[in-house]
Amino acid sequence: MEIGEPHRNGLEWFPAPGKLNLFLHVLGRRADGMHELQTVFRLIDRCDRVGLRVRDDGEIRFAGRFGDDNLCARAARLLQRAAGAARGADIELDKQLPVGGGLGGGSSDAATVLLVLNRFWNLNMKRENLMELGARLGADVPLFVFGRSALGEGVGERLQAIGLAPAWYLVLVPQVSVSTKEIFSDGALTRDTKPLKIPPFLSGQGRNDLEPVAVRRYPEIAQYLAWLRKRSPQARMTGSGACVFAEFPRERDAAALRSELPAAMRGFVARGLARHPLHEWTHDN
Repeated sequence: MEIGEPHRNGLEWFPAPGKLNLFLHVLGRRADGMHELQTVFRLIDRCDRVGLRVRDDGEIRFAGRFGDDNLCARAARLLQRAAGAARGADIELDKQLPVGGGLGGGSSDAATVLLVLNRFWNLNMKRENLMELGARLGADVPLFVFGRSALGEGVGERLQAIGLAPAWYLVLVPQVSVSTKEIFSDGALTRDTKPLKIPPFLSGQGRNDLEPVAVRRYPEIAQYLAWLRKRSPQARMTGSGACVFAEFPRERDAAALRSELPAAMRGFVARGLARHPLHEWTHDN
């Protein structure tokens, strides 16, 4: 889609891309109950779309089925308070990424709101400041403000840009919504994986430590992953699930496998992105 695409109701529409965790290791549990992680994030061109329009009365209004306390509205209000902004916004959401799928859709939506309203409201906040605000909303929000393929550590908020080869992905979407909290609180979760030495990062390294728990709890994930792994042995789950994916060097290879999907299974082909479409909408210094 075009950035700032005009659409219904006079709003401008902006992309909120998804992400894949190319691996996800749980290194331990911290004193605050959160988990120490190591992961490589890859942005993909499958996107939600966020519609925005500036209001001069200072109100933040969200229209849609996700309610007025969703991450988009919370992001706008947080930015408004932090910057002392007098202006408001109308917000709508065109949801394309599955809820509870491990693709970071809600976090990406919030990041797009921060990036766009930072410009629309003429706040001129630096990327680092927007990332700090994003961390208050969710662990994955800073990634989408950072806007590049990254090595993530800590709870995923410590980010280091990493170069990844061009790639295409077949992403399968089991029809279940996974609770991240439920997966991380499972007593069977392995929490002592040794970190990888990165860089370099090679495709297929590592694993997803959350995958065995999710597969046990959700037979649909097990079914989708088994189908995909028979055809691409390095296939794995992203995030805490439910989506699973396989990587290919060419679009036609991913599309060919998608054409073999059983009628009852859902999936899509996505291109890996080197940068977020709105990466240049804020600055680093």
